[in-house]
Formats: sequence, C-alpha cells, structure tokens
Amino acid sequence: MSQRSRLAHPAPRRGEIWYVFTPGQPDDPHRPRPAVVISEDVRNRLRDDLIVVPIFSAGQVGPTRVPLQARSTGLRHDSVVFCEEITTIDRDFLARGPAGTLSPKLIDAIVRGVRRSIGEVVAEP
Repeated sequence: MSQRSRLAHPAPRRGEIWYVFTPGQPDDPHRPRPAVVISEDVRNRLRDDLIVVPIFSAGQVGPTRVPLQARSTGLRHDSVVFCEEITTIDRDFLARGPAGTLSPKLIDAIVRGVRRSIGEVVAEP
C-alpha cells in the first residue's frame, strides 16, 4: 500500500459510501463520484485496493440495481446502486468519505444484485 493512501484515509469499512475518482470515465474523470464499499473489512485494511459499486443519482431500479434514499444514506439525492458495475479501485482514488453508512439490509440487497449480475439465480429473502 502506498504511504500516501495510508496517511490520506483510514481503511474504509464495508457498507460505507465514499466519493471516488474514476479516471478514464468519458463524462468527467476529475469529479469524484459516490460508491459503496462492499469488500470485507479485513481485506480493506490489508490491501491497496477496494471492491466498490458505483452509485448514480439517476437510473432505473431493477434486478441488479438497488435504490437508496438520500435521507438514510448521507447522499444529496435519492440514488441507485448499479450492482452490475462492480469494480476494484486503488485506495489512492478515494477522494473523501465516508459520506454515510448503509444498513445491513441494504448491503445484503447490493450483494444479491452483484450475484445476479454475474448470472447467479438469487432468491429474495
């Protein structure tokens, strides 16, 4: 892990919403975007990278998309987690956070959405 990422941010925790830089995005690579950390806490402390799922302020809810209400998440707007866009980012791409922490119920819904996005048949709880 780079010295910079250790000093800049404590290890993010599973379920936290962080603003992250997304270099290579055609729309605006310099503006941080919200994402929810879904990697396990032990992994987050030991690794240079994090597994995250992006959050967008617009989008249709569906089997691989989970709605978030602004008032319970720390976000400015009601938003949608795009579980089919799961990605790994280097901790150096963390901009700021945590903006909020999701409930265990929402984290479970996101994990189910990720599982659906890779073709698993997932029953509702």
